Amino acid sequence: MIKYSLSCDNGHSFEGWFSTSADFDQQVASGFLTCPTCNSAAISKSLMAPSVSTARKKEAKQQMAMDIARREAMAKLREAVNHIRSNAEDVGERFPEEARKIHYGEADARGIIGEASLADVRELIDEGIEIAPCRIFPTKGIEFFWGRDLSDLGGA
Repeated sequence: MIKYSLSCDNGHSFEGWFSTSADFDQQVASGFLTCPTCNSAAISKSLMAPSVSTARKKEAKQQMAMDIARREAMAKLREAVNHIRSNAEDVGERFPEEARKIHYGEADARGIIGEASLADVRELIDEGIEIAPCRIFPTKGIEFFWGRDLSDLGGA
C-alpha cells in the first residue's frame, strides 16, 4: 500500500492509501476520488517524505509488540492465579492428605491449594489424583491446586 498526502483545488489536505500509483491515477481520472471536506474532484498529490523501514526499526517494533504481549500474558496469568487463590481453600502443607480425602470421597469436593513435596506430587499423580502446579507468583514454595474442574473455583 502507498500512502499519499493529497490536496484539493480548494486547499484542503488529507491522506489517501492506494495499492499502486496507477490506482491513484485511475481513481482521479474516473472522478472516484474526492475531497472529504468539500467534495472537489480536483485532487493532486502533495510532496511527502517517504517512510523508510529499516531492519533496526522493524526489530524495535517487533520487540515492542513482544513486550506488550508478554505484559498482557503475565497480567492474565496473575489474574488467573489470584482467581484460584481467592476461590480455593489454602490447606498449606496438608495438601497431599486433603487432596486424597477429596479424591476418595472422604471430604467434600472443593478447590484447594497448598504445598507438596516432589515425592508427594509423584504419589498423587500415580494414584490418579489430578493436580496442577501453581508456580506463578507463589507466596512460598511451589503450590498446587486440586479441583474436579475449574467450575470448583467459581467458573474460571
